[in-house]
Amino acid sequence: MSKIAIFFGPEKGAVNRVADKIRQLLGAEKVEMVSVANATAASLKPFDKIIFGISTVGKETWDSTFSNNDWAKFMPEISKGDFQGQIVAIFGLGDHITYAANFVDSMGQLARELQKTSAHLVGQVPVEGYEFEESAAIIDGMFVGLPVDEDFEPELTDARIAAWVALLKNQHGF
Repeated sequence: MSKIAIFFGPEKGAVNRVADKIRQLLGAEKVEMVSVANATAASLKPFDKIIFGISTVGKETWDSTFSNNDWAKFMPEISKGDFQGQIVAIFGLGDHITYAANFVDSMGQLARELQKTSAHLVGQVPVEGYEFEESAAIIDGMFVGLPVDEDFEPELTDARIAAWVALLKNQHGF
């Protein structure tokens, strides 16, 4: 059986709740939860399949707060990771109303870092069904992973997660 991990941050918030839902749908016994708060590149090595969960802060707070969060500390570890033979997926939380011009941008930043490595990125999601102005998380007309808006569309979260997890299971063996 392949080893699956969900690397997520921050803890105890919406990203953590979504990560828990994904874990349950994949089978809790098959998935290890790893907070990025203290993770390193070496923490990535034991897993065949990795899901990253990240949130996006608003543009006006980006410069002041992003440099201090768990992901800002963990992001440099991505470039040190050896993703050879690993399958990687991303989900991201964003606010499509207040930050419509930066919707789930952190997913895009993470995907671009992963593209510099040997990571095999899967789980892209069509932009149809989402409302926003701009997003750095779109590559080739698709979101690089699963966008979730727990602030203004929590009623859509469970169905979006279920469809995405089914895709990961059916097409990528999660």
